[in-house]
Amino acid sequence: MRISLIVFLFFPFLIFSQKADTYQIRTVAFYNLENLFDTKNDTLIFDDDRTPEGKDNWTEERYLKKLENMSKVISKIGSTDNKTTPDIIGVCEIENLGVLEDLVHHKNLSKFNYGIVHFDSPDERGIDVALLYKKNAFVPVNFNSHRLLLFNLDGKRDYTRDQLIVEGLLDNEKIYFMVNHWPSRSGGEARSRPFRLEAAKLNKRIIDSVQRQDANAKIISMGDFNDDPIDPSFKKILQVEKNNKNLDSLSLYGPMEKLYKKGRGSLAYRDKWNLFDQLYMTSTLIDNKRESYSYWKVGIFTPEYLMDPKGKYKGYPLRTYAGGSYIGGYSDHFPVYLHLIKKVNP
Repeated sequence: MRISLIVFLFFPFLIFSQKADTYQIRTVAFYNLENLFDTKNDTLIFDDDRTPEGKDNWTEERYLKKLENMSKVISKIGSTDNKTTPDIIGVCEIENLGVLEDLVHHKNLSKFNYGIVHFDSPDERGIDVALLYKKNAFVPVNFNSHRLLLFNLDGKRDYTRDQLIVEGLLDNEKIYFMVNHWPSRSGGEARSRPFRLEAAKLNKRIIDSVQRQDANAKIISMGDFNDDPIDPSFKKILQVEKNNKNLDSLSLYGPMEKLYKKGRGSLAYRDKWNLFDQLYMTSTLIDNKRESYSYWKVGIFTPEYLMDPKGKYKGYPLRTYAGGSYIGGYSDHFPVYLHLIKKVNP
């Protein structure tokens, strides 16, 4: 979307009007789709619960309702400023390419002509990450899936999600997008922390490898990190800065830490908000001149229909299942997004 601003200068008896700059806005979003599974039983993964015969009674009707809900949300993320659907969307907790195709072909999204970058990951439940993109805005030129190798204390492999990186042209400008779903806090935050530190190290290695080839590379990393902006994975390993001043050429900037310190979150647990869903970026996207794409603003998408309307969980994300019962909600996470902006000729 393009926006124009008009500036009026007032003097006695005279009015001078000057047309201000025109900007192109592109929206980058991330959404944890909370177990978007088809109804088929895949014998290679643990998806038995999400089948018609499984404990979740995951029927075709419920699957279609889930697609309706997810596509509705995606179509609205960031639209207050951009008046259209996101141009780039990272997603996680999706079972396979088939559910993504059903999602982008849904009537709520089909007219926007989304493409898909997806790899099957070795996660035991079969859940993957992926990148959706508007074909008229972004052209992928290179993409890769990086494996995160983790081992339990007994030396056995712990299978988890890969980390996806996609290089492409956003309106002919090269930008890299990374999509993550780091290991959960199962077993407790402290006990599971080493796995997320390893995930952060892999994220950092991927970014470093790109910056070695191009110190001016523009990279946006997004995902459900299962960590808050102040946790060691972000502050000690990635060294993400909360302020955009005094950044050097290789610094990483995380605008969501300020939201977190104001009490904002993307999911809630035991009366505490966490901001596990985040976007952070290289300092090369901080450019007030705006001659090329640069960071403008960030947000958490929280319309009322995404919130539980009553009871002890009032205001929490309205889930598909709660307490083992189907309630037909959306996700246990709110989507997050940022806007990129670039000055263009009128």
